[in-house]
Amino acid sequence: MIQNTFSHFLYCISPQPLHILDSSIVKSDYIGIDLSTTNEELKHVDVSSSKKLESYIDHHIKLNKAKVAFGGYLETRAIYQRSDYFNDNKSNLARNIHLGIDLWIAAETPIFAPLDAIVHSFNNNKNFGDYGPTIILEHKIKNITFYTLYGHLSLSSIKTISIGQVFKKGELLATLGSTSVNGDYPPHLHFQIIKDIEHYVGDYPGVSTKRDLEFYNYNCPDPNMLLKLK
Repeated sequence: MIQNTFSHFLYCISPQPLHILDSSIVKSDYIGIDLSTTNEELKHVDVSSSKKLESYIDHHIKLNKAKVAFGGYLETRAIYQRSDYFNDNKSNLARNIHLGIDLWIAAETPIFAPLDAIVHSFNNNKNFGDYGPTIILEHKIKNITFYTLYGHLSLSSIKTISIGQVFKKGELLATLGSTSVNGDYPPHLHFQIIKDIEHYVGDYPGVSTKRDLEFYNYNCPDPNMLLKLK
């Protein structure tokens, strides 16, 4: 069910799925994956190890004869426990609820702009478990402005890009980064929609506490409104 007017607007932008991976990767090539704390299989996987988590994800993709594993919106995950970056020692509240959708696929995979856009900002967010190289695009459709965030990119993706640079729908935007530069995760894209970017530049929270979830659920609606993968 479409929960609010902004989500409805996003859903109606295109009747067809928008692509951030190559359009030759069709919907049947995607398989959902559950990386939440409720997944019993993960109790036997050391999710603090990027190599062991990558093995689990790769096995899931191959088992289902897919090319991409996807999921994670509003998923409560244990993986963030490994990093102090996601824990507020003052309030004793952990950030562990994921606000974007992840597309798990190999490093150096090309990423494309899903819509016409300009570059709002970019940065290499180097905290352990953070995004690594990140690009934020600004979109304006029917006088409505919103933003999309692309995290865990390659270093080369932010070397020649510039603020205000124009990207047309379908144009090559970036490539995915390896574990060594992407915050120490198996290679994947973190894709997030942001209604109000607030004061952020080259960064925006991709994981929420339970306390703040109501705000972020509204400000960062389900990316499947654009991707239509399920």
